Amino acid sequence: MIKKWLDIITDHSIGLRERMFRIVTGVCMIAITFTLPMGRSLWNILMLVTSLAAMAVIVKVSIRKKRVHTGATIIAVLLLTLFPVTFFSAGGFYSGVPEWFVLCFIYVCITLQGRRRAVFFGLCTVETMLCYGIAFYFPEIAVQDFPHNALLDSAFSMIMVGLLTSVLLMFLNRMYEEENALTQRQKKEIEELNRAENNFFSSMSHEIRTPINTIIGLNEIILREDISDEVAENARNIQGASKMLLSLINDILDISKIKSGKMEIVNVSYETGALFSEIVNMIWIKTKEKGLEFKLHVDSSIPSMLCGDEVRIKQILINLLNNAVKYTSEGSVTLSVRCERQGVNRVRVWYSVEDTGMGVKKENIPYIFNAFRRVDAEKNRYIEGTGLGLSIVQQLVELMGGEISVNSVYTKGSTFIVSLEQDIIDEKALGTFTLASRARAHDGEPYRQSFEAPDAHILVVDDNDMNLMVVTKLLLETKIQIDTASSGAECLRLTQNHHYDSILMDHMMPEMDGIECLHALRVQPAGLCQDVPVIALTANAGSDNQLLYRKEGFSGYLAKPVSGALLEAAVLSILPKGLVRLNEAAGQADIEKDILIFEQSQRRSVLVTTDSVCDLPPSLLKEFSIAVCPYYVCTDEGRFLDGQEMNPDELLMHIAGGRTGYSQPPDVEDYERFFAGQLTEAQNVIHITMAKHVSDGYQNALEAAKSFENVTVIDSGHLSSSMGLTVLCAAHMAEHHATKAEIVEYVKRMEHFISSAFIINSTHMMCQSGRISKRIQVLCDALLLHPVLALKKSRMVVRHMEMGSFNHVAKKYIRRTLQDTRNIDRRILFITYSGMNEKRLQYIQNLVQQYCPFERIYLQKASSAIASNCGPGSFGLLFLRRDDTAVPFFQTPERDGAA
Repeated sequence: MIKKWLDIITDHSIGLRERMFRIVTGVCMIAITFTLPMGRSLWNILMLVTSLAAMAVIVKVSIRKKRVHTGATIIAVLLLTLFPVTFFSAGGFYSGVPEWFVLCFIYVCITLQGRRRAVFFGLCTVETMLCYGIAFYFPEIAVQDFPHNALLDSAFSMIMVGLLTSVLLMFLNRMYEEENALTQRQKKEIEELNRAENNFFSSMSHEIRTPINTIIGLNEIILREDISDEVAENARNIQGASKMLLSLINDILDISKIKSGKMEIVNVSYETGALFSEIVNMIWIKTKEKGLEFKLHVDSSIPSMLCGDEVRIKQILINLLNNAVKYTSEGSVTLSVRCERQGVNRVRVWYSVEDTGMGVKKENIPYIFNAFRRVDAEKNRYIEGTGLGLSIVQQLVELMGGEISVNSVYTKGSTFIVSLEQDIIDEKALGTFTLASRARAHDGEPYRQSFEAPDAHILVVDDNDMNLMVVTKLLLETKIQIDTASSGAECLRLTQNHHYDSILMDHMMPEMDGIECLHALRVQPAGLCQDVPVIALTANAGSDNQLLYRKEGFSGYLAKPVSGALLEAAVLSILPKGLVRLNEAAGQADIEKDILIFEQSQRRSVLVTTDSVCDLPPSLLKEFSIAVCPYYVCTDEGRFLDGQEMNPDELLMHIAGGRTGYSQPPDVEDYERFFAGQLTEAQNVIHITMAKHVSDGYQNALEAAKSFENVTVIDSGHLSSSMGLTVLCAAHMAEHHATKAEIVEYVKRMEHFISSAFIINSTHMMCQSGRISKRIQVLCDALLLHPVLALKKSRMVVRHMEMGSFNHVAKKYIRRTLQDTRNIDRRILFITYSGMNEKRLQYIQNLVQQYCPFERIYLQKASSAIASNCGPGSFGLLFLRRDDTAVPFFQTPERDGAA
């Protein structure tokens, strides 16, 4: 029985919590057994025996039902009941029972979890204090015993409690040590498994790339020949399938490296113009084949040389561009590049890939970067791919400390934006971008080699005869003299007797690999090729391998399978210029006529936008480049754009004629179109709306913003020109290169520093719009009451009432609003009004200057949304209150519209 129990508690297939439950409960049962001799009555002994039997049943049932925590709780309740009874029946202080209370605390701490542990620990504490208190103040309750028996019981209990506690701790310590050892073994096994997995993927990549190199290479040779259309179509299908297989292998290898933490970022100096040229050369044919327009926007101020992981940047952009081409059936694909200085010798570069494809549903955008998941799978089931591309892109961007975001409108297209910080190597600006192209045959066009070098002599070293044949045939039209070697040893024999202008060498070869052969070549006694450039031509792909080859002394690196164009470009880069005759016919005219290349206009980092209800003069909107999304005006005759198709005066006349009229915020689709348009002008958009409880504009804009990671919607907490003041502050900060986070933080704080209140001339419009009841409207008319409306926590409330004629209430309202002159920012004031004549406006302006002169006063006609709720004759004084961190955006020459 004991052996079986010991086997169970050392069995790692059983959970740690269950084994601890068994051990601690077993120790408590032993402790109860030892308290049996302390029982002074038959009833007491019977209760202890019953408790032991109950605990055994509870343990068995709770383990069988997998309710260990419940079983431990029941036993804890039993112990809390049992120990007090035993305490008083065995003699109270003068017995061995007090020492056993310690086990109750130990049991609760080890077997219970969470809130139950805290509750039962408190109950144990309270119970112990109660038992001692009762025994002290009412000693007659405890059964009295002889002193020598009490001393013996106490000594026995102390020894047994110490012994059992020590045994318990020994068992628990042993369990933790075994668990720790098991964890370490499992960790080691996992690490070995990861190493084996990495070795497998690396080996798989190498072994699969070798035959694919043969397939793609020989297939390209076939396409160069004069063949029938049917054969050419079959060859192109083979080429497409081979490249898709290669893409799948690359994705699996990359995701494996990233997940195992083996992906390394290798920062090197690179030419930005060369990078863009190479990317264009890889993408333009794909867009041409699908009938798409390919646009390239390049910021002329970008430095000509940067320091970053060129290979991974190229991989990111190629993945995004391939994705754009894949999901776009008509229209265009655009690559935009712009930069912004971050400090001395540091620049942030934004790469934007935009398409006019099918877009992404807003509910799928949070999952778009998940590995092995394809959003809208039903619609995209015919599009090839693993679903790994975007996940790899995101993780590569994060490894380089950058950011990636996506903006997409379903059925309209998507824009992926990557930002990376890089060091500047050469301050010289790239200027007007000139594409360096490579000729490639496509769609049946005849192949044209990029150069000829009949006097050049090169050596190709590879242990695979098929690879040697492919390279030889791909370079055949260049007329280069080519020798081949199938091993490192044969290479050294040839270089001992022949001089070569360049060498292409495989890495993974038996006996002597490419790196060992290169080192031997450099120190070869009387060798004729000690200083000849050597390119690594290998199936070991990855930027980590590229760094390895550079360190080992190779002049270049080409990953198999390699196309004829890439091979020609690599050989051309290392051959002596005097041996090469360029083929002018294979220039860049074909690419340039299919790609729109032009300098990138300067896109703003942050653009502030708002709604037409901001009530700002056109001059200010233009000066601060604030784009406005118009509200609608709805009447019996239809729906009109506020301020464009119907102005406030026309709406008031329409309503005065007994017809209905009200304002309506833009729909979600309207905001989506608006945001998509603004993101072509800026990297980020901050849209400021009217108070969210006054209009649905905020909720609609927020819903639309879910399609754009670069759009932030903020509730201004105000309306009309007070909302406009918030917009002006934000736009000024954006104009002075504040970050998005800084602007958002300041705008949210501004809500408490803007005075926003309107006095209503007549409550008829408020009644018609449903803001007050007919009874209240009649009462206001009868008593000449004029409510003063203000915003509180984005809700419109009545601040107070004014009574009397217009001139009287206007004077009281202005005096009350401007009475605290010390806390008023006097730089600017908006007097925003609805349906008011020049005489009344002049009267209001004179009163304002009398109580609190302002540097600049704008008389602004309220938008239709405000006019339809406030009615004619209403106006408001809208200004900033003093703030130590206020933005000084009005220290400029006087603008149009200011009084």
